[in-house]
Amino acid sequence: MKAQRVNFTISLADVPVCISCRYQENKAFLQDYLTDRRPLFTVSPTDQDIRRMQEDFDRMDEADGIPKQQRTERLLENNAIHALLAEKLVEYGVLLMHGSALCMDGQGIIFTGKSGTGKSTHARLWREAFGSRVWMINDDKPLIRLADGKAVVYGSPWDGKHHLSRNACAPLKAIVSLHRDRNNRIEPMGREEAFLMLLRQRYALRDDSLARLIIALQAELLDAAAFYRLYCNMETEAAWTAWKGVTGS
Repeated sequence: MKAQRVNFTISLADVPVCISCRYQENKAFLQDYLTDRRPLFTVSPTDQDIRRMQEDFDRMDEADGIPKQQRTERLLENNAIHALLAEKLVEYGVLLMHGSALCMDGQGIIFTGKSGTGKSTHARLWREAFGSRVWMINDDKPLIRLADGKAVVYGSPWDGKHHLSRNACAPLKAIVSLHRDRNNRIEPMGREEAFLMLLRQRYALRDDSLARLIIALQAELLDAAAFYRLYCNMETEAAWTAWKGVTGS
């Protein structure tokens, strides 16, 4: 249902933000993140932002070799809110990651990798292997906030097709790049390789100054978390291999 502009405040990665949108459904989507705190800035998608989102979807459809599909304006607005937040939050030391983030024994771990490598599946293996010791932070687009040389991973409502997330956070211990293999093994990732992996995470930006700021934050992240390369199959033993490698057990 389209209505008059809806204004409310959410907190993402502990940053209060005013959202001004057209659809009540998008306020409902952000319901778990509502706050009474005073916002530091406002995100208000314009018609141009909506068109930009449709153009992004058109490019994805073309890359996938399927006919272009017109998305609903509500969905386009939802994606525009996310894109605008991802850009603005960088100014507050917050990075968007594509991956599955979980909390194990009070510490955050993010699994990242190319589409189809099994990030969500691997996170599920951890839940199967370690039970109540593990809970999901976000299964698609977690946020990382950097401050005072430390990194914290936060949930967001953009949480993938399984909708596994919560409005919670954990100190980030490691980022693990997944690679499919028959056998399970994990090894530390060199600093240069880790930086290149983070660069591939960068999303399209309209402002070169933001790109430079993201690169600076990514360089800071290299010192705030450990990085690993995990070769793994889709069996529970892969979770044990990863956990032993990350913890040194």
